[in-house]
Amino acid sequence: MAILEGVFDSRNNPLEAVEDIAASNDLVFERSGEDEITIAAKGQWTDYTLSFTWMSEIEALHLACAFDMKVPSARRNETQRLIAAINEQLWVGHFDLWTHTGTIMFRQALVLPGGLSATSAQCETMLISSISACERYYPAMQFTVWAGKTAAEAMSAAMFDTEGEA
Repeated sequence: MAILEGVFDSRNNPLEAVEDIAASNDLVFERSGEDEITIAAKGQWTDYTLSFTWMSEIEALHLACAFDMKVPSARRNETQRLIAAINEQLWVGHFDLWTHTGTIMFRQALVLPGGLSATSAQCETMLISSISACERYYPAMQFTVWAGKTAAEAMSAAMFDTEGEA
């Protein structure tokens, strides 16, 4: 994705930048209200739904990135251990397991206090880093949720980087 130039006044709504990024990168998006935009993105492992919400009361742009993976009750404790281990590796954002639905989600926020402006580069970085985190750890989540692996086994597999080609 190319970084777009421009600054948007957060008091007017930083979602203008997000909408421009989605449109210029041919991503499917829907503006579900003045304060929310939802973007569909294809990943290597699964499809992602990214919801950007402008929360004016706390002056923050919130991003939630969800994907189709429901954690069965029997695998939730081990999945929580895996998510804790993953979150220790992350510098920005975090994964959550919503216990009432069994949904895993990646979340992060950009705080813009006192009328600070969000740039296109900041918004695009949020989008790219969210998908990157999900892509990086999706296989570990699959190992834990569907293959019955422990969090430690799944993290070991996720942290293994291959180089070159066979």
